Amino acid sequence: MRIPAVRLILACAFGAYAALVVHASAIAELTSTAMSAARENSHAIGSGAYRVVRANHTVVKGPHEFFFTRGIYSGSGGDDDWGARWSVDYPKADLQFLTALRRLSIIDAYESDNAIELDDPQLWRFPFLYILEVGSMSLTDAEVRALRNYLLAGGFMVVDDFWGTWAWENFEKEMKRVFPDRPIIEVPLTHPVFHVFYDITEILQVPNVYQGYFAASGGPTHEYDGYVPHVRGILDDDGRLMVLINWNTDLGDAWEWADDPNYPLKFSTFAYEMGINFVIYAMTH
Repeated sequence: MRIPAVRLILACAFGAYAALVVHASAIAELTSTAMSAARENSHAIGSGAYRVVRANHTVVKGPHEFFFTRGIYSGSGGDDDWGARWSVDYPKADLQFLTALRRLSIIDAYESDNAIELDDPQLWRFPFLYILEVGSMSLTDAEVRALRNYLLAGGFMVVDDFWGTWAWENFEKEMKRVFPDRPIIEVPLTHPVFHVFYDITEILQVPNVYQGYFAASGGPTHEYDGYVPHVRGILDDDGRLMVLINWNTDLGDAWEWADDPNYPLKFSTFAYEMGINFVIYAMTH
């Protein structure tokens, strides 16, 4: 039987079952504390009301098994108020995911955010990498080389939250620069990444927060022409997934808004289960 731990913690976050493992105020307090710590130990990028912060790696205290590392890439667009595209949902989505990961597994995860440029040599300290909104990604030659070497050395990159044909074409073009001789494949549901902790038996399309509000009443879950969600990947010579691509879906919004009672539980549950599977696969392969 599937262990419904994620469903329990999210139900508590929504305030639906106050007597369960944890309730909404506990998740809010944990997330608020982590966000405050992140800002104390970081420096700002950008300007305006929605400034984003980037981890200063010199202040990371002590060893941990796992860091949720977000990739900062070039050509990511954005504006002064909302920041570059790499920083969408940052840092709340990262912190909410870490709250669940630390409670639902025995992984010793660093409790705060950890964003780093792709060509920073410090990236090699962190074998798990999360990037999103790659429809506007335009890597420098240095980033292409650094990302290729990082992945071939054992790194694992999760790609999320990009939609439609135009975004796919841009991302595919950039990845061809990284791995010109490696195809992008569909990852079958029989692959271990879908069963390493939770059993994933179908791929749901996870909507952004605004569409999620209306999904229960039959509203659309897609953006642009991204009607069908896909999980694709790039393998190394031994068949290990180096790159796991979530196209036409938005796991990060489901992490970020899991504490919102108006966002459907089924999408947050699925997103957390997928994310935890990705982490455990990355740490065991």
